[in-house]
Amino acid sequence: MSTAAFRAEDRPVRIAVQIAPQHLPLNTLRDAAVRAEELGADLVLNWDHFYPLSGDPDGLHYEAWTQLAQWAEATERIELGPLVNCNSYRNPNLQADMARTIDHISGGRFVFGTGSGWAERDYEEYGYEFGTVGSRLDDLARDLPIVRDRWTKLNPPPVRRIPILIGGAGEQKTLRLVAEHADIWHSFVAPEALPHKLEVLQGHAEKAGRDVAEIEIGNELRGVDDAKAAALFDAGVRLFTLGVTGPDIDFDAVSRWIRWRDARNG
Repeated sequence: MSTAAFRAEDRPVRIAVQIAPQHLPLNTLRDAAVRAEELGADLVLNWDHFYPLSGDPDGLHYEAWTQLAQWAEATERIELGPLVNCNSYRNPNLQADMARTIDHISGGRFVFGTGSGWAERDYEEYGYEFGTVGSRLDDLARDLPIVRDRWTKLNPPPVRRIPILIGGAGEQKTLRLVAEHADIWHSFVAPEALPHKLEVLQGHAEKAGRDVAEIEIGNELRGVDDAKAAALFDAGVRLFTLGVTGPDIDFDAVSRWIRWRDARNG
């Protein structure tokens, strides 16, 4: 077991439900977020795209940030945020202000999940420069300090120190950004590959002057059985994200994994 996995023992398991903002009316998606809260989930998340990622590519779909504001108003306890914001689509100062505003609407429950972007159709149809994987990551590296700095200047400031979640698993750039900025690292890395990734992350954290144990490790539950979930847990994962989508959201799966969480947490 890696050092990071061992030190994760002090963290409770948390369950996030990522509700895809597609193929359902907006109010049904709002009700789904409320239902996730009622079932006991810890976080409710959407994604920052402009078109469906599965099913009919031209089906119903909604914009992430305005939907999150709706969820912030409709819920009371659960944390919420994008998994993940696309850094390319909005000026970083604007991102910071939007995050601060939703943090206030929610009473201090917003999580700033962000990444460099990848869905080429979004870029082409909305007029953004697609660039390359490297250039988009360089833009994210440039913009994250601007976001954090803007939070110190806004009046009123955020309700709390807004947690930053960064998605991705690239070792040279993404994990360096995680080490420098993130409170949560989220990926789809398999359990057998996590120890190496965590070693890389630990190296970046040491260079950044951070303790890697400060970073919560997140991973995906969709298509995962109990054995794989246990392996992810043993590797250090403590935030487990279950992706669900319309037209028929599987709340039975949400309930099942919440029971699993409760058993893990004792």
